[in-house]
Amino acid sequence: MTKVEAIKKLMQDNGGLASWKYIYENIEKYYTAAKASPEWEAGIRGVLYREIKNKQNFKRVGFGVFGLEEYQEEKQIEEISKDQIRMHSYMEGIMVELGNYEKYITYCADPTANFQQNVFINQLTTLGEFPNFTYPEINAIAKRIDVLWFSSKGYQFPKRAIEVVDSIGTLGESLSRMYQLKEFQTDFYVLTPDKHIEKIQNTLSREPYSIQRNRFIVKTYDEAIDYYKKRLELEKLKF
Repeated sequence: MTKVEAIKKLMQDNGGLASWKYIYENIEKYYTAAKASPEWEAGIRGVLYREIKNKQNFKRVGFGVFGLEEYQEEKQIEEISKDQIRMHSYMEGIMVELGNYEKYITYCADPTANFQQNVFINQLTTLGEFPNFTYPEINAIAKRIDVLWFSSKGYQFPKRAIEVVDSIGTLGESLSRMYQLKEFQTDFYVLTPDKHIEKIQNTLSREPYSIQRNRFIVKTYDEAIDYYKKRLELEKLKF
């Protein structure tokens, strides 16, 4: 079996798509000599990129997610959008992917959630051990923030905190978690469906959040998805 055939079989086993981590961890199942070379990971990437460039067998589905040529990602995303819980984890996955693209170290409080079918967020995040960057009480709260982007150079400090607010009932806790990082140079992002925008803006106009209002950025799901897709299209052009 060739490397192409092995990668193809892995994707078939996994519902038509796979993350880099899944491919690396399972490639020997079908290609036993996959890790014989010290640069084996680069070799696998080269094979996959070559096939995509030639529009054969595979296509890019995310920054770190790839699928079979026939995989219908739009259909899958349409199904995800009908489920509030799945949509929540999909948005977390998008922000992890964007953080990786922007060269941050990424963390998610819900690592076992599905980004897309059979692609779990812990296959995308890059943080090994959570950095104890401040007092234990604040670290404990920070660990519950949906997504964090940490600086990749020097000491690891949170540069962006992201909360996905799919229900107004969770807004207070989401804002409070991020607000604990007010003493750090951290931007606070809130992602939410269109229907919650006005309520969130009103809440941010009142204390204590109004004091730090310029640090809070509110985006709709559609805005975040559109940005993600545009950045991904630019990445595809690199091939």
